[in-house]
Amino acid sequence: MEFSTSGAPHLPAQTRVNKIMLQVLLALIPGTLAMTWFFGIGVLLQIILAIVFALALEWAMLKLRGRPPGLALRDYSAVTTAVLFALCIPPLAPWWISLIGMIFAIAIAKHLYGGLGNNVFNPAMVGYVVVLIAFPLELTRWLPPTELATSIPSILQSLQAVFFGNLPAPLNWDAVSQATPLDVLKDGVEQNLLISEIRQSPIFGDYGGHGWEWVANFFALGGLWLLWRRVISWHVPVAILATVIFLTLPAWLYDPSVNPVPLQHIFSGALVLGAFFIATDPVTGCASRRGKLIFGLGVALITLSIRLWGGYPDGLAFAVLIMNMFAPLIDRYTIPRAYGQPK
Repeated sequence: MEFSTSGAPHLPAQTRVNKIMLQVLLALIPGTLAMTWFFGIGVLLQIILAIVFALALEWAMLKLRGRPPGLALRDYSAVTTAVLFALCIPPLAPWWISLIGMIFAIAIAKHLYGGLGNNVFNPAMVGYVVVLIAFPLELTRWLPPTELATSIPSILQSLQAVFFGNLPAPLNWDAVSQATPLDVLKDGVEQNLLISEIRQSPIFGDYGGHGWEWVANFFALGGLWLLWRRVISWHVPVAILATVIFLTLPAWLYDPSVNPVPLQHIFSGALVLGAFFIATDPVTGCASRRGKLIFGLGVALITLSIRLWGGYPDGLAFAVLIMNMFAPLIDRYTIPRAYGQPK
């Protein structure tokens, strides 16, 4: 009797890139819908723009490299990169922000390093950090949650803002944009205000930012689904979230008047999205279990350091890219010894 086998260990592979990426995209749906509910249709516009640019650049780079584009375009990796990038930028950011971000994410961070599986840095975070540093004004024009907004741009007004860079009268950027909860918190601390005074702003919710905490909850639901499906392991998300709580809890217990509650760090900004969907990238992260724990711990430490002492209110993207550099070294010292090899 003959059996169909493949290469050692003679079992056909059950996991494919397109299957993994598709599950990640499905897991992002609850958080994406929550962002759209609280921050408007511009969230979906940015996702569509980023996907179009990402697929076009993916096709062009594969053609330039002499590779067949069909199979690679169907693995959903470029789409996943585009969606993660789009979720990190303001809903009404100009269209060229997505174009520039995808050029650096797809063409440079991914294909100049050899394509999928060979890139050192997380492509979505490379694209985001480039536009964040180069175009800080456009990246600060976040909309307030719909419940707090005095003027909510319609679909046509959103399209005009994205494609022409301006809002039709009587709307203006000062009227429709607002600082994020992390911006408000950082500015208040720098002005020596008490946490209780800072949290008087309506931008804050029960723990994190108004609306932002719900978005984080829905991203967490998607992340838990990925854990249940065993698409990701628990090590990185738990290491990031537990480290943030462990490091901020003593300061809050010691003096809550000047130190925010740990859940403020969790439910404001991109920490939950990063913990489940960005830092868990199997290509640019660590492979060993101990390595993943160290990687997550490093991401949390650097993120908190930037939030407390850096020039940016949220440092998760920088933290992920810095830890990407150390991932090969961490794996070198944490991957278990192969059976039969000397210690």
